[in-house]
Order: sequence, then C-alpha cells, then structure tokens
Amino acid sequence: MMDESNHWYGHSRIIGRYCGLSEDTPKRIQGFLQHGWNYLHGFPPNDHWCSPGYPRFIWSDVLRRRGWSMGRRGHYLIGAPWIYLLHLEPELGVVPERKGTIWYPFHGWEKHSVSGDHARLADEIRNVETGPVTVCLYWLEFANPDIRRAYESRGFRVICHGERGSRWEGKGRDFLRKQLVQLRRHRRVASNRLGSALFYGASVGCEVAVYGDPMQFEDERPEYGGTARRMRLWPELHGTRVDPELASEVARRELGFEYQATPEELRRMFGWKRGAREGAPPPGLRSGGSGATRVTREGGGSRATEPPHGVRP
Repeated sequence: MMDESNHWYGHSRIIGRYCGLSEDTPKRIQGFLQHGWNYLHGFPPNDHWCSPGYPRFIWSDVLRRRGWSMGRRGHYLIGAPWIYLLHLEPELGVVPERKGTIWYPFHGWEKHSVSGDHARLADEIRNVETGPVTVCLYWLEFANPDIRRAYESRGFRVICHGERGSRWEGKGRDFLRKQLVQLRRHRRVASNRLGSALFYGASVGCEVAVYGDPMQFEDERPEYGGTARRMRLWPELHGTRVDPELASEVARRELGFEYQATPEELRRMFGWKRGAREGAPPPGLRSGGSGATRVTREGGGSRATEPPHGVRP
C-alpha cells in the first residue's frame, strides 16, 4: 500500500475524485504524500520509512529547498490536498453571514501526547474572543472527558472532525469536508500554534489568530526549532489580531496553490492508470486552467511526465 499516511484525512480519496476516480476504494499512491503543514521538509525528522527512489509529493517550494539541503531527494510540488478539495467544493458550507471563532488547540497523536493546561487556555480564549466559540479537538483529546469539560464549562461548543482514518476504513474520508464546512461558517480561526487548520481557514476567508500557551510534545524533536523558530519565521502571524490579507497570502504560499496539478499530471505521478469507470475531468477544470499548470520537479523541467516508480530526480 506504499504508506498509510497517504490516506489520512481522506487525502487520497479527494485527489482520486479530482482525477475522476471512485472514492469508494482509494488507490495506492506510488510515493509519499505530505499529510499536514510542516516547517521542516514536509515529513518528520525520522523519515527513514520514506523509501529511497520513490517520490515525495510536497506542498510548497520552501520544503523542497529545505529537504534538498538536508539530503532528501525526489520532491514533486503538487500543493496540499486541501486545494483540490476547494476546487471540487466551491460552495460547500458557504453561509450568508459568518459568526464566531473556531479554535484548534494544539494536539498530540497516537504515539506522543501533549503537555499543557487546557483550563488555563480556555480562560484565555474566553478573555480574548467576543463572539461564540467552537473548540475543535483532535479525536484523542475529544475522547478525554476532562479536556472536553475544560472548554464546555466555559460555555464553548466542542466538536471533533473525526479520526484520520486509513485506506481500508471510512473513518477519515470526510475529515476535510467537515473541516471546510466549519471554517466557512466561522469568521475567525485561531490556535495556540501555527498549523494546517490556520492556513486552511485563511485560504477560505477566515481571520486568523495565534495566541496562548503553545503546549509541548513530550520529547519534541529539536530539528523543528520549537516556538522560537516559528516566531522568528512568522512573527506577523502571531497575536490576537493578524492582517487578513497577509494571512491569506502566506496561506496560499504554504498550501502551494500555484502548484495545483491537472488530473492527468497526478495520474502519471501517482502511478494511476486510466480506468474504465473514469469520466471527464471534474467540473470547472480546464486543461492548464485554475492554476493547474506547474508541477515542478527537482532539477529542471516544469512538468513531471514520467511515471514516478523508481524515479531519482
């Protein structure tokens, strides 16, 4: 199956649908797909599981350059799966008037928990936000009644977009669609750390805020550089009020909107063959349109036109 993380949050299903394929059984991707915003090189520091010779499909050029400087090779710039969802769902969740703030506390994952005081963070949120607040927890924190209670007791609505899922189960297939609906309903998106949700929100018109205790992973890897590095690289994105035009501009760069690929380009890169069930390209997509004109591969050409298996750019 190449790698399970290719299918988290419904990413492979979204891109498959964009390519005209059925969402029922997402196809194997011949390579490694970046699954979340990352300010290292698109993957964790201990990325030994990324088999040499297979491509890395990443969101932005800064990750390609940083990865190259750290000895990684085989990068293909395709942008985030989020941009393909926006192309497929231009009206999903749109409401006449946005209200309130959706707040994403920094979260752990199955192998590493996060240390921090949720009650103190909830008090700070209550002191800053002036409208209704929805707190969206990752499924691990959502399953903890004490963490939920810290926010519910302050009068906040608490939700979860669901588990991240896998190729073989449907738990995560609608994760990003649920997130898109919520972001388009809210006026602001906020968190205690920069992350995917902040950039997703900025890309669909939310005001952005980053404040509060950033919390910490247990044994957080030093390669990331910690809070000091995030503050040094993006000082303008921290605070209770952030310039919305600037946030939108940074989001489009970090999510790689300019690298949106055509369905044919993605089929070639992912090793997907045209199947009998495929139809015409998704509505609204014109060959070379919607910014889908640049799939950049290391070392030169503007398009990756060879099947990716075994490629060593």
